[in-house]
This record gives sequence, structure tokens and C-alpha cells, in this order.
Amino acid sequence: MSLTHKFLNIALPLVTLIVLPIITVPFLFFKLVLSVKKLVCIENLTRKVVLITGSASGIGEQLAYEYAKRGAVLSLVDVREDNLKAVADKARSLGSPDVITIVADVSKVENCKRFVDETVNYFGHSKLFSLQLCLQWIPSAGTVMVEKLEDCIDISVPRPIMDVNFWGALYGTLFAIPHLKRSRGKIVVIASGLGWYPLPRLGYYNASKAAIINFFETLRTELGWAIGFTIVSPGFIKTDLSKRILASEASLRLFPMASAEECAKAVVQGVCRGDLYVTYPLWVRLGFPLKVIFPELVDWLHRLVFRISTNAFENKENLNLSQNSQLKAE
Repeated sequence: MSLTHKFLNIALPLVTLIVLPIITVPFLFFKLVLSVKKLVCIENLTRKVVLITGSASGIGEQLAYEYAKRGAVLSLVDVREDNLKAVADKARSLGSPDVITIVADVSKVENCKRFVDETVNYFGHSKLFSLQLCLQWIPSAGTVMVEKLEDCIDISVPRPIMDVNFWGALYGTLFAIPHLKRSRGKIVVIASGLGWYPLPRLGYYNASKAAIINFFETLRTELGWAIGFTIVSPGFIKTDLSKRILASEASLRLFPMASAEECAKAVVQGVCRGDLYVTYPLWVRLGFPLKVIFPELVDWLHRLVFRISTNAFENKENLNLSQNSQLKAE
């Protein structure tokens, strides 16, 4: 077995160096043709059903408005009932022919089954829906915690992050898949640039978004062409969630924030083109290869920006000084 691996360690890099130049030009030409096709064949969303979780605020709210402008009918899901009704009213005023609201907690599996069933039952009884069903499942609910991983001793504290960010997206997706396959629908998942390029003190949030990306990439491969997929990786967007992050970690204020409205426009445009990935703003994508090619440099910059010491004794001494100063202040 060791000889096999030694052979592959030598042979595969050589084969890759030979094959890559051969396939690069044809592949780029194929991508060019595909891009032209996407620009010409923009999907018409009129009367198509779009189900959005986390739609009472943030990116989910702006997505509801953007889909409404394009004439889609909406199923809006959130745990905050008052906000949800306000979003639904505005979506109707912007052009959505029909909007329903469902109050549900995406971290609870029975709630996820319920809002998928209610959406399909409500719109499925109409003749128009049965003729051109295109249910788009957009999990965009999320939560976050800002803290160094070593300081989080109680593992039950970050558990809701995975429950909402990962399991909330997974539960609803699994219940929606049979309906999406019948309608040739789409899954549009709101991940994060932090799923590709993790930042310090956001470890559990980074992990939840990385899990989402890996899960939906695997699901896309397994389902083939039965369902369309778009994985969205936003940077820091002006939402209540981002404001809570910046309030807890001042170093993150170095990163410019983008408009949730503009992000939603980019997402819907990408979905209508059939893009596999949407990154907004586009410059966020530059961090992905940097992390792979220059990991030592990225780690050093993170420690510098976030003022993280690598000396355990120094960390302990700083902690003691901090505690002493608090005691004096009291």
C-alpha cells in the first residue's frame, strides 16, 4: 500500500501538469459559451413559488422584495410574526401576486416539515401552480456568537448556532427535495464568505457555514440535474446579525459592509442565470485562494489584526492583569 501512495505522489502531479494545459483552453471556451447563454436565457419568475426562511429581516427580507418585483409568489418563514407580516405587505405592494406567511423555528425538525407542507398544500391546489411549479427553497436564517474557541467552555452555548445555521437549512431541504424534483425547482442556500475564509473569534459561525457549503455541494453532486443549486457566499452585509458581530469585535470593523438590498439583487440575478455560486461583494472571493496558497501569511495577518498572542504564558498573564484591574475598578 505504501508503494501505491508513493507512486501516486509522483505520478499524479506529473499527469496534472500535462493534462491541465490541454483542457484549460476548451474549458474556458465552454465557460464563455455558457456565460453568453446565461445572459440571454434569463429565467422568468412570474407566478413561480419561492419559499424563503429568515425572511423577516436582513438578506432574507431583501430577497423577498427582489423576488416580489419579478412577480414571484412567496412563502415567507420566520419566527418573528410581526416583522413577517410587514415584509409580506411590502412584498405584495412591490408586485407579488400572492404571499403567505408561516411562523416557524427552523431549528425544530417538525416546524420545517410543517412550513414545507403548508407551502405545497396552499399553492398546490391551484391549477396555475400545478402547471408551472418552481419551488425555490432559500434557507437564509442565521445566528452567530463572537468569542475565542478556547474561552467557550460550555458547549451548550454555541449549539444553537449549528441548530439554526446548519440543521435549520438541512431539515427544510430534505423535506422540500421531493417537491423540488417534481417541479425541476432550485435550492438557493445563503452560506457565507466565512465558510471559505474563516476569521478569528467566529469559529462556530465559520464552522456552521463551511458545513452548509460542503453539505449542499455534496447534495448537488448526488442529485445531478434534477434540482438547480446556487450557493451564496456574502461578505459582511448590513444586517442586524452583522451589527451584533461588530459590536462584539471591534477588529472586524476594518472590513467594509455591503448593502443587503444590493446583495439580494446579485443573488436573484445569479439564480435567474443559473449560477452555481454567487459571491457578494465580488472582492471577497480573493481571500479564498490566498488562504490556500499563503496560509502562514494569512495566519500572521489575522493574529496581527485581531491582536492574538501566541504565547500561552503571556495570555495567562494578560488575563490575570485584566481580572485584577476589574477587581480594583469594583
